[in-house]
Amino acid sequence: MGYRLPKSVEIDGKEFAVRYDFRVILDIFEAINDPELSDEDRALAVLQMFYVDFEVLTDYDVALKECFKFINGGQEQEGQKKQPQLVAWEQDFQYIVAPVNRVLGYETRALEYDTESNTGGVHWWTFLSAYMEIGDCLFAQIVGIRSKKAKGKRLDKTEQEFYRKNKEIVDIKVRYTESEEALIKAWT
Repeated sequence: MGYRLPKSVEIDGKEFAVRYDFRVILDIFEAINDPELSDEDRALAVLQMFYVDFEVLTDYDVALKECFKFINGGQEQEGQKKQPQLVAWEQDFQYIVAPVNRVLGYETRALEYDTESNTGGVHWWTFLSAYMEIGDCLFAQIVGIRSKKAKGKRLDKTEQEFYRKNKEIVDIKVRYTESEEALIKAWT
């Protein structure tokens, strides 16, 4: 059971310091979703952002697994059935941060975090715990509608009206490479 907020992970019997602030994890999500990066470049970007001493890592596969375990609040992800995407952290952050701040009782973005010294900030697990407790808010409405649409369930009248008025914030935007964008523009 995890009663502490880890600032390192163990790989092959050694402890490796990690950048634990929520902003680093959100940057990792951005890199993972960058259509311009190859899979290898994504993996390297994730490792470089997450591990303080990236250059001494020897087993990138285990390092990535430990990184994603950390991001998942310390839980293994293996064997979990793929679920529809209900959250797009980059797109949704503006709707997530206010309720997280309300739960925590302070402005999370106001706390300084130094990536070089790995000090300060808001630990990802603290942010994640607050996120799980945001309750009824605009973002919960957005996710509720996304969930129903992903499962093919009918929206009630209020949800239909909300969706009609707020389609641009409910629908998760597809990110295209520059060449795909150019092709789309040429055809439209």
